[in-house]
Amino acid sequence: MIEMKVAGIAIDAVSHNPIVLLRDTTDRRALPIWIGEAEAKAIVNALDPKPLARPMTHDLIMNIIDGWSANLERVVIHALKNSTFYALLTITYGEVRKEIDARPSDAIALALRARCPIWVMEEVILEASIPVDQDADEAERRAFREFLSNLRPEDFAKGPKLGN
Repeated sequence: MIEMKVAGIAIDAVSHNPIVLLRDTTDRRALPIWIGEAEAKAIVNALDPKPLARPMTHDLIMNIIDGWSANLERVVIHALKNSTFYALLTITYGEVRKEIDARPSDAIALALRARCPIWVMEEVILEASIPVDQDADEAERRAFREFLSNLRPEDFAKGPKLGN
């Protein structure tokens, strides 16, 4: 799993739908997830909180979690099937841990409020992320190719003998 942070909300130029953009902690990969307008507002409200007269839905959910002395431990975006992302909320209450299915947009809005980590499975990153720092990616590929080209058979030492 790769930890991701919310980089912000953007608007798709073609469909005009909101996109939440996640970035890995090294700023090398970005994961765009198309979301609804209400969820985009919930994420923006969590990124830049302003006092509201009444709690919104995600605030209400966090109030319930807090009211029961439970903890939103983490969010995991674990799958991408037919262009739909799937997420899990991990909620703990004492020694009890439950994983609850959620839409990624709702999970992200809650994670921001709970200040808990957002993780994405490597398979999802490989399938749906976009490079952010292509120069760093290319430098890493060149360094790895150079490392491989300089390997010799004697670089692979024999391991210790087991037994007598």
